[in-house]
Amino acid sequence: MRIFTLNARRGMRMPNLNDEQQQRRDIIRQLLADGPAETQQVLVDALVARGLSATQSSISRDLRDLGAVKTSRGYALPARDFDGDDEIRQVASLLRSTTPAGANLLVIKTAIGAAQRVALAFDRSEWPEIVGNIGGDDTVFVATRNASSQKQLISRIERTLGR
Repeated sequence: MRIFTLNARRGMRMPNLNDEQQQRRDIIRQLLADGPAETQQVLVDALVARGLSATQSSISRDLRDLGAVKTSRGYALPARDFDGDDEIRQVASLLRSTTPAGANLLVIKTAIGAAQRVALAFDRSEWPEIVGNIGGDDTVFVATRNASSQKQLISRIERTLGR
C-alpha cells in the first residue's frame, strides 16, 4: 500500500516520507545482504535505478538507523550470527515463572521492574511460536498462535534455561 501526500507547489501527489523511507531501507537491506556497498553513492545509484529518491544524506541516515558499519570493503550490515535462545539466556535470572492462561496466552512472571526487558528479549528472539507480547512491571503476557505453539514455547523456554 502506498500513501500519498499532495505537493502543493507542483500540484502532484508524492509518496509519504515514511513509506518511501521504509521502501528505501528494505532495498538497502537487500543490497547489503548481497555484499558490502563500496560507497554511499553506490547505494544512491541503485535506489534511483529502482525509482526511489535518495541522496547521500538520506542514505547516511538510513545506514545509521539500520546499524550498518563501514568496513574495509564498504558498508555492510552486522552479521546475524545470533541465536534467538541467547536473547532469553541473557534475561534468565529475571524470570520467575511461566503459567499458561488459556490456549493462546502465557503469563511470565519476572523480577520487579524487569518485564519490559524480558518482553524485549522475547521480541528479539524471533521465536516462531510467539505472535507478540506485552510487558508490564513484573509480568509479561505472551500470545501464541494456538495451544500447540504454547506448549512448544513452554518447552523451549525450559530447555533454553536448562530447567
